[in-house]
Amino acid sequence: MSDSASTATPAGSASKVLKIEEAVIRIAGNSQDGIQAIGGFLARLAGRSEQEVMTFMTIPSTISGGPSIFQVRIGSGEVLSAGDEADMLICFYQHSYEEHITSLKLGGIVLYDADHVTPKPEWEENYRHVGVNISSLTVEAVGGTGRDKGKNIFSLGLLAKIFDLNIPKLTKLIEERFGGKDPTVVQNALTCFNAGYSHSFENLLKTYQFYDAEKKDKHQVVMNGNEALAYGLIAAGVRFGAGYPITPWSDIMELLRRELPKYGGSFIQTEDEIAAISMAIGASYGGRVAVTGSSGPGISLKTEALGWASMAEIPLVIVDVQRGGPSTGMPTSVEQSDLNICCFGGHGDSPRVVIAPASVEDAFYTAIEAVNIARKYSTPVIILTDQAIATRIEAFEEPDLEKICQDISPDFTPVAEHKPYDLSVGDGVTRHIAPGTRVGSGKYPVVTGLEHDEMGHPTGSPKLHVQMTAKRRNKLRKLAWDFPKVKTYGPNEGQILLVGWGSSEGPIREAVDRARAVGEAISSVNLKYINPLPNGLEEIFRGFRHVFVVELNDEGLYGYGQLAAVLRARYCEPKIRGITKTDGLTWKVKEILDRARTLASQQV
Repeated sequence: MSDSASTATPAGSASKVLKIEEAVIRIAGNSQDGIQAIGGFLARLAGRSEQEVMTFMTIPSTISGGPSIFQVRIGSGEVLSAGDEADMLICFYQHSYEEHITSLKLGGIVLYDADHVTPKPEWEENYRHVGVNISSLTVEAVGGTGRDKGKNIFSLGLLAKIFDLNIPKLTKLIEERFGGKDPTVVQNALTCFNAGYSHSFENLLKTYQFYDAEKKDKHQVVMNGNEALAYGLIAAGVRFGAGYPITPWSDIMELLRRELPKYGGSFIQTEDEIAAISMAIGASYGGRVAVTGSSGPGISLKTEALGWASMAEIPLVIVDVQRGGPSTGMPTSVEQSDLNICCFGGHGDSPRVVIAPASVEDAFYTAIEAVNIARKYSTPVIILTDQAIATRIEAFEEPDLEKICQDISPDFTPVAEHKPYDLSVGDGVTRHIAPGTRVGSGKYPVVTGLEHDEMGHPTGSPKLHVQMTAKRRNKLRKLAWDFPKVKTYGPNEGQILLVGWGSSEGPIREAVDRARAVGEAISSVNLKYINPLPNGLEEIFRGFRHVFVVELNDEGLYGYGQLAAVLRARYCEPKIRGITKTDGLTWKVKEILDRARTLASQQV
């Protein structure tokens, strides 16, 4: 916990109150214990209190459940990562205690369920142990009717007391969370919360209080990445989607299925991934960009139809929420190993756009950008997000929906003539008209997955195939020039440049801040646009002795990682090297710095 001053001890209190800038709280138990609910309440409270927040969670991939954690970092200032080490650990079981005690900072607090955890003497010297009979006190609070169900809300009450949290706001959050259920559920939840908050700690020397956060100009919203991306698609004007369930994409599908009908749209759960993308392609050809999505295994199944969309130049948005692979792999763990399949997967030369949001807020705006790119360039656009962004909760400034929301309804204004694949357009950027649009010449185009002429009619002409292949390629080259210039975080020259993409941006930036604070010449860039790459990167690379690409995938046969290999191929620059890992966890700041320093000490 970052602190700088303490207040006087309140009358009647056995502990002093310490003012803190931030705290990292890790909750460890089993997935059935509702520990994600505790973290969710804390994160949403932070957002409503104008504080910064970021979360990290692991959940078991088995239906029967198992060990799980939820880590939340709350700060009065900027929060870039979920934190390397925890200030407080809440553990419900012996295995939770033994597996996660070392995630605490030395001197950190471990709050444990004394009904199930026996502290080890060798750890009692390094960490402050606070035991509470959480399970039995929960049963006592609800009269034994729910056994220990509700111990997560009891624990939330304990945290509320320890960190002097806003009780009225927490109470309202609990009422909102359980309000749609039987009234007794809300009553029991509040009973558990109040029992935890009223608990008298015998050996807690301090309680804590966050500094007031800086007042924001606008209200904050709090949500996870999947929610942000789905709402971004709705704001962009998408009104049709099709998909098939798979972790961790399914949350987006369920939200769209629930919300799209409110705006006159619909989402269809199809029989398989192939049907999902095919249906979305048909809807997009109908005149309004549609969406489909999946995770790695499902993207594999969609690649044939993705090639069809590239050939026919159909605007389409495809969401890939990456998870650990290959095959079923680690479906509830984070990885960034779908870059290759998203950029290059499929048959023939089938260029497509790939963009990767870096945060929950970015996921919202990236969804809108993806729709607009797809419309303007008549091309499939893949949003390459990942499990870390999908499940983590962040607070960000409420979007100005009146300015952002757009109507992309089909335009049926008659035209004199129309060539959907007009080769006279120098940059290759052409668009379809919506089926049903009147064409004055009476010559109506067609659409096909076969190679075609300018009107879409199938052809086997070698000359036309060369021209159409170049057309599909050149419009993406044009797009690369339209991308905003990449900005360097830190000075434009130095010893080390850390290059990241996706959810790694926050930890990388925090690593830069730490390194520069001790005099190291380290900067970073985050690449949102993966395919095509933005222009001007070579100018940035020239300013640094080392360029290290930090990504969550394997180093591969040649030791580079997927994005690093793409950059080496593009720029033929040997100083581009990879920092990779595949443990299914997000980057720790210390990991990045240790690896970068070690790699920099080696000759290129």
